[in-house]
Amino acid sequence: MLDVIAEGTTVSEIFRRDCVDYPLALELAELFGLGNLLDRAFRKLSTGESRKMMLVRALANQPELLVLDEPFDGLDVDMYAQLQSYLSQLSNTVPMVIVLNRLDECPDFITDIAYVENGELHHRIKRNDETAYAELYQLLHLKTTDLEVPAADPENAIPALDAGEPLVHLTNASIRYADTVIFEGLNWTIQPNEHWQLSGPNGSGKTGLLSLITGDHPQCYTNDIFVFGFQRGSGESIWQIKQFIGYVSTALQWEYRVSISLRNVIISGFYDSIGLYSKATERQKQIADEWLALLGMADRADYPFNKLSYGDQRLLLIARAMVKHPPLLILDEPCLGLDDMNRQLVLALIEKICASTETSVLYVNHHPEDKIKGIERHLSLG
Repeated sequence: MLDVIAEGTTVSEIFRRDCVDYPLALELAELFGLGNLLDRAFRKLSTGESRKMMLVRALANQPELLVLDEPFDGLDVDMYAQLQSYLSQLSNTVPMVIVLNRLDECPDFITDIAYVENGELHHRIKRNDETAYAELYQLLHLKTTDLEVPAADPENAIPALDAGEPLVHLTNASIRYADTVIFEGLNWTIQPNEHWQLSGPNGSGKTGLLSLITGDHPQCYTNDIFVFGFQRGSGESIWQIKQFIGYVSTALQWEYRVSISLRNVIISGFYDSIGLYSKATERQKQIADEWLALLGMADRADYPFNKLSYGDQRLLLIARAMVKHPPLLILDEPCLGLDDMNRQLVLALIEKICASTETSVLYVNHHPEDKIKGIERHLSLG
């Protein structure tokens, strides 16, 4: 039995044993700050030093294909720049696959980008496709940012509801036109902090059901409906109901055709207006800018809304609907008309809202299988 612990294999011995080009390994060791550690045992290296040693070993093996998994993690600024520069030179002769969590670490020489989520390839884009790259950057920003959903403005606070009562309670609800029954016998309750997905084919009554909740359907007075502390038909006004609801639909997007800045579109949510016709407070401007930062649009605060892409307009309108943190956010087909990348952006924002706020989300779409993380309850019509 030995009474000493073996020092272990040194860095130099590992390079000599494993590297095809040992002189290159020594050269790279100097470049990456390992020159004075060649005689140190591998087990005594720090985490950062170990990563650099393994990187040197890979580079000194003259690979035909170089695969690097998070090569920039743990590197200081100078080392990061040196590695970027070396890989840029190497890219002229060696194809590479670099796995990264942060898109802003993607080297300039990269030509193609693939986005993988949950073990599936979701997107593949050309680096020089500026539009696709910007959308992917925005998607990753939404999914990975530490920014939270901005707080509401106390000066524009919505009246508090009784936490012990449901937001919405329908008893034996129905919609019928003459002899045509759209749906009947519907009992449904939405409690505070519950998130729901409402799905069904065309003609199943999804829009009609939403209209019963918002008070826009004439049959809301012939049904037993309790919403936001009011029994419908008890003398309440429609505005007393709507103040508790944020609403986004393609119809709203068609109507929102005014040429105002992105900041002012969000601020208009404080006034429930299409366009902004009141002087915004400094706090409202701050909240709007926080929303723009969350959406990855901070640099476009003064950009005209009507020149945005269709998908970015949809994101802005969701933010507009959320500025007052309504108890219920209704998203009526929020992905309708969007390509896959913009659809992923909208879904990422909805996930963020579900996870970060006390607003209940009612997500309406045609497909029950199109699920969003955080939305566990489902009502299917038709």
